[in-house]
Amino acid sequence: MEKLQSLRGMVDLLPAHTPLWQRLEATAREHFRRAGVAEIRTPLLEVTELFARGIGEATDVVGKEMYSFLDKGERRCTLRPEGTASVVRAAIQHGLLSQGPQRLWYGGPMFRYERPQAGRQRQFHQIGLEFLGFADPRSDVEAIAVAWDLLAELGVGGLALELNSLGSSDDRARYRSELVAWLEVRRDQLDSDSQARLATNPLRILDSKNPETQALLAGAPTLAGALAPGSRERFAAVQAGLEALGIPFQLNPRLVRGLDYYSHTAFEITSSQLGAQATVCGGGRYDGLVEQLGGPATSAIGWALGMERLVLLLEQLDSQRSAPAPDLYVVSRGTAAEPLALRLARELRLAGRAVELDLSGAAFGKQLKRADRSGAPWALVIGDGEAEQGQVILKRLRLPAGQIPGGSIPVGQADVEHAAAGQAEERLSLLELRERFA
Repeated sequence: MEKLQSLRGMVDLLPAHTPLWQRLEATAREHFRRAGVAEIRTPLLEVTELFARGIGEATDVVGKEMYSFLDKGERRCTLRPEGTASVVRAAIQHGLLSQGPQRLWYGGPMFRYERPQAGRQRQFHQIGLEFLGFADPRSDVEAIAVAWDLLAELGVGGLALELNSLGSSDDRARYRSELVAWLEVRRDQLDSDSQARLATNPLRILDSKNPETQALLAGAPTLAGALAPGSRERFAAVQAGLEALGIPFQLNPRLVRGLDYYSHTAFEITSSQLGAQATVCGGGRYDGLVEQLGGPATSAIGWALGMERLVLLLEQLDSQRSAPAPDLYVVSRGTAAEPLALRLARELRLAGRAVELDLSGAAFGKQLKRADRSGAPWALVIGDGEAEQGQVILKRLRLPAGQIPGGSIPVGQADVEHAAAGQAEERLSLLELRERFA
């Protein structure tokens, strides 16, 4: 029988890698809490129209990359390719905007039919932030600062912020006419993808990865030159706010982002530690999206960061790639010992200790070898004799050093004294065990 495999671009997350994901998620959750940002969770499956209307029919995401199908009710459905449209839909549907400005964050899987590569899969994961109902340029600065500080807190180095203004819809319409006129004269010098975009989404040509097209664009008119005075003033205020916070940035007039709903501020944060796929976070302002999806006119700004790329980077930075070591490894064998081991493992876990329970029933020697490989500093050994006397054997596998390896609970003074005394093992009553580790 043929062995079943996961679909291409759908990757299993195995136990050896989950600690990094958990650390990333926990750090982000605490970071958002301190910034007063509340979590929102939206469905993976939405009506296709949400993304067609919100992201734009002419974008690559809608035109080429979405997982869309008809369900049993003949409804057009799509696995979400990004998070912003879903958050806006939820805010409109549940009347959140009538309750005042919203500071929201989300996390979870997204789906795009792209060519899989390192840090980019067809099911990928994002953490994102959305500020709904904020128009002041300071909200742009704060949103960027939250992203910048989160990445720094995660230990990501070599950060660089690229910044641009896409202006208002009027600014972009004026610029679009100038750019199309300039490119039409040079159509035969464009790559095939850019030629197709000339009629549908000409601003995306600015983001072309084709070297010849990029060289040609060096002489093209820039969006900065088409900005109205109000848009220029707004962009200057954003830059001044970032400078006041000491966040360095570089202006990039070719930065347009890939989705139609962006306006005014657009930005990307890159890391030199990631090589060619350097972008770890991107976002911008989308003042027209809420109204476009049926809600009231609402100013908004947001961003998303790719978790796969961050995990790749954290793996490079973190020499400990295996799962954290438990605080104790419980070894037991016998009809009386094994139920007691099960109860003690549960009790110690509820007291905050990380405990791994050997369930093999193998000989004590084999179980102790696994205990040593686990990295735990202590093994708890229970045989029927110990169980009948209400005792356990505490065996030191390695010297604790102020904090149990891989754990978050400091070693107690008794642990340190016991280790310093050089005792390899000792027999404890159940009460003494609870006092030592609970």
